[in-house]
Amino acid sequence: MVKTTDKKDIRALSKEALRDFFMAQGQATFRGNQVYEWLWQKGAHSFEDMTNLSKEMRSFLETHFVINHIAVDQMQRSSDGTIKNAVRLHDNLIVESVLIPTKTRTTACVSSQVGCSLDCKFCATARLKRMRNLQPDEIYDQVVAIDQESRLYFNRPLSNIVFMGMGEPLMNYNNVLKAIDKITAKDGLGMSPKRIIVSTSGVPKMIKKMADDGVKFKLAVSLHSAIDEVRSRIMPFNETFPLADLREALIYWYEKTKSRITYEYVVWKGINDNQQAVDALVAFCKFAPAKVNIIEYNPIGDGVFSQAAPEAIDRYVETLERHHITVTVRRSRGKDIDAACGQLANKQEK
Repeated sequence: MVKTTDKKDIRALSKEALRDFFMAQGQATFRGNQVYEWLWQKGAHSFEDMTNLSKEMRSFLETHFVINHIAVDQMQRSSDGTIKNAVRLHDNLIVESVLIPTKTRTTACVSSQVGCSLDCKFCATARLKRMRNLQPDEIYDQVVAIDQESRLYFNRPLSNIVFMGMGEPLMNYNNVLKAIDKITAKDGLGMSPKRIIVSTSGVPKMIKKMADDGVKFKLAVSLHSAIDEVRSRIMPFNETFPLADLREALIYWYEKTKSRITYEYVVWKGINDNQQAVDALVAFCKFAPAKVNIIEYNPIGDGVFSQAAPEAIDRYVETLERHHITVTVRRSRGKDIDAACGQLANKQEK
């Protein structure tokens, strides 16, 4: 009997590898197609779910493989309809993902790492050490779980995905791209890559790699200041990846993809709520087509950061619009369950 810890996760096998496996067992290769469909289209949690395989074959698969499926350990519902999932992984680590409903769409905010590799001072996730990267199937499973919740509670399928949960997606680049391939594949979830946004704090060489790889999803950059001194104070990794390098990478991205860049931007009292900060942002937006999402700050209990006055937000909006830069002020969702931007922190794991 093969020990569970020695079994290979069957979802690590490609469709071709599954077909080869069944051939080696003297079975028809189409059985590999059937198993692949159960794993990636039907979201099977166990081999017993695979009812078009014989009991003997299901037992054989159970002996040799595992399906390291996630489990929603706790689900919280906000007064505004937002749902936060505490997702337990096969090794008992926890990540969080969020369903954000509006009248016209349902968006999944998914995590890519357990903890985070970076050190943004305003983000609760950054207080957790990075324990490991998520595997492609663990990212995929978050999307499937939120799609099921969307259908159950809002009577419609998931429409959009943002990689804005726990972790820096570009520090788990290969697994994130493999997950997106499964999410967008016809024999996966079949979602359009144009409905997926990958948000990065800014890793220049990986932004260039995305452009070289010809990805079809959209790019967002968590910017928050276009002044190096200020950005390094609130996002210390900026000293390693300064704005000049980020700008060069984003120019490269636009030249390769012709895809507009979205900047995520929080305005804090006493940090970036002055005219100099506004002017620097306008200048940073000029080298390639861009839009700015000004995001409401969500406190994480440190007393250091606080939301800027409405007049400061208005100054940003007025100045950006005057320079013909698209700007949207986004109100946070799910604050009462710590599900808003920057609040995902695995409180039960701290």
